[in-house]
Amino acid sequence: MSQTVQPSPGPPRATPGPNSYTTLRAGADFRHELVIKRSRFITVLRRVDEEPSARTLVAELRKEFYDARHHCSAFVIGPGRDLQRSNDDGEPSGTAGTPMLDALVKRETRAGDGVHSADLSDVCAVVVRYFGGILLGAGGLVRAYSESVSKALELAPLVSRDRLKLFTVAVPHAAAGRLENDLRSAGYLMTGNNYDALNTHVGLAIADDDLIINTAVERLAALSAGRCTLATTGTDWVDSEL
Repeated sequence: MSQTVQPSPGPPRATPGPNSYTTLRAGADFRHELVIKRSRFITVLRRVDEEPSARTLVAELRKEFYDARHHCSAFVIGPGRDLQRSNDDGEPSGTAGTPMLDALVKRETRAGDGVHSADLSDVCAVVVRYFGGILLGAGGLVRAYSESVSKALELAPLVSRDRLKLFTVAVPHAAAGRLENDLRSAGYLMTGNNYDALNTHVGLAIADDDLIINTAVERLAALSAGRCTLATTGTDWVDSEL
């Protein structure tokens, strides 16, 4: 390798949208409870990627909280947030499911570059209500259900989910270690290597964005004195901390 470039903080962040969105960190459900005028509002958030999974959460909570009066729900699914549903479960029409869904779709996430984006998806919210004996009225119910989901989202662990293009770079074995370290230092996600008789095929993932990929091509050309090129191998979705 004949030259290197100074490492940067990392590749530019992909523009939020179909190639990038915010979701819950993978793992256990997140729970949060509010008490409003003696009524208990228990919010459960689960990461889901299909409608049956969202409906499974509702069914599970109906069994767990079998003596609760209401199990209201809302979910938004897909990178483009194309699937959105809500259910009032016996509350007056429009006082529970709709404000819950609004809290999901209007939730703004502050990215590392300071941009605020309403791009939350693949999340199901269920609010279990135990009636406390005091009527809240339509406006009170809207505020209670909206606040229940909003407060839970403020505390829940969220991540950025980015669609990445997968590439390999063929480089002679003796130069592979240096190239891999330079790419890693520049902020690129390394995905592992494969080998043949002549070359190491260094794997990396780059945000599925033409500008970001072109930047990577230019960086690779500088790192390898123009001898190495990117070869596309597919795409994948990857979570990263916000």
